[in-house]
Amino acid sequence: MGRTPRRTSRKRSKLAGRAIAASAALILGGGGMVAVNVYANAGESSGSPSARTQAGEQGGGPGVGMATISCPDVGTQLSDVPDGAREDVDRRLAELDSQITAAYEKFADARNTEQAEAVLDPLEQQRRPTIEGIGSSIDQAGGQPPQGIDGMAPCTMRADDAAGQQQPPQDGGDGGDEQQPPQDGGGQEQPPGDGGEQEQPPGQQNGNGPEAADFVDINSVQPNVNRPDQQRGASRGSFTTKCGTNENGKFNPDNVIAAPGVSNGAHHMHDYVGNQATDAFSGDDDLANGDTTCRNQGDKSTYYWPVLRLQNGEAENDAEADGGGKDQNVGQIQTPTSVTLKFAGNPTGKVVAMPRFLRIITGDAKSLTNGDANANASWSCTGFEDRQLKDKYPICPEGSQVVRTFNFQSCWDGQNTDSANHRTHVAFADEESGACPQGFKAIPQLVQRIVYDVPPGPGFAVDSFPEQLHKPITDHGDFINVFDEGLMNRMAKCINSGQRCN
Repeated sequence: MGRTPRRTSRKRSKLAGRAIAASAALILGGGGMVAVNVYANAGESSGSPSARTQAGEQGGGPGVGMATISCPDVGTQLSDVPDGAREDVDRRLAELDSQITAAYEKFADARNTEQAEAVLDPLEQQRRPTIEGIGSSIDQAGGQPPQGIDGMAPCTMRADDAAGQQQPPQDGGDGGDEQQPPQDGGGQEQPPGDGGEQEQPPGQQNGNGPEAADFVDINSVQPNVNRPDQQRGASRGSFTTKCGTNENGKFNPDNVIAAPGVSNGAHHMHDYVGNQATDAFSGDDDLANGDTTCRNQGDKSTYYWPVLRLQNGEAENDAEADGGGKDQNVGQIQTPTSVTLKFAGNPTGKVVAMPRFLRIITGDAKSLTNGDANANASWSCTGFEDRQLKDKYPICPEGSQVVRTFNFQSCWDGQNTDSANHRTHVAFADEESGACPQGFKAIPQLVQRIVYDVPPGPGFAVDSFPEQLHKPITDHGDFINVFDEGLMNRMAKCINSGQRCN
């Protein structure tokens, strides 16, 4: 596959940006929201519970109730993959993603239910030998393939359930880890929809989302942030590293953690700050020797997340590239107005230094179809950050900016810098007490806060895998620790002593 070259990021003028808001056709008032459902179209769901039986024979897409393809996520089930099988397993997992992406393109072009359903059997036939190959690789390397992995080949069609219904985990379960997502927003009013066919906004792919029901007026959300009380002996300090906002425009659709060695392994574009050597093929030595955008040159860590785009009909430089237009990610990439990278302590005790090259993924890029067990990004607005949303994009009032927050896992198993499913070597602290699970050690918690100046209204979305429909719940962040060991030790000491350092 082709690679997307670096592009020079550009900031749009506020005047031009505000003009885009008119296209959203939103009327805000009384703390609620009345909206033309600008993102719904004949290829998206009106909340039908059964895609197979209730999909209509409507042109312009497979019909109401059949928004996307849902496949069991094999990767979440891999709790133990021998080192000798890792490379082959990672390659085959990326192959599964590519198979779904190709099938979804045909699915989105289907004109009726029969054509849409016809996508599923060939997809299953592609997935079955790939999944069998994963099991064989694990077995040949002396491991034990997950029970039931052979039954994860079939996929289904499913509804969007855009009104915010959280989906249960796929047949494969929730991966068996201890991930604990933050509180989602309570009390939000949902925008009404008449269920009919609506105008599709410029530049939006057919049936690819998001839709108006994925947005909520932040004024209608009740405060919902609760933090554990600080206990005696808590590590109360913080360490902030300044690495810019990706002003130099480093983007690629790779994911060196989840799909190492695979070009376009993410099928969506990532923003990068920190280490400038990061792509699918970066090993630890490459990262250790790479340049960094961080002010403190002792921090060569990699920080990346899906780009946020304006859905304004304007083409981006990647309109014909992998991860961009080829993967149904369209619109202008937005440069954040600020990116804050802060490492915080633990409310129950001291933290230990992170091991070098520790890899952490927070959130789940496939939460729409996997369910919300690992969803962890939250959305808010400046001035309203006591109100956090997990499954909605916020509509911020004039003068307020959109905020994405990633609270990374802050507990480490004390041994591994990664795990087969990239999750079980780290864990979240208990939401009530702040304590780490038994057998885990508290490490500095990366809190990533990204702010954007975008027009009020439902005119933006994060990049996603095509079948994930650009839903806010699919947002996620990735981190590889490449701090100098001396600087990491100074960070831990600073946090434990209650200081604020950088």
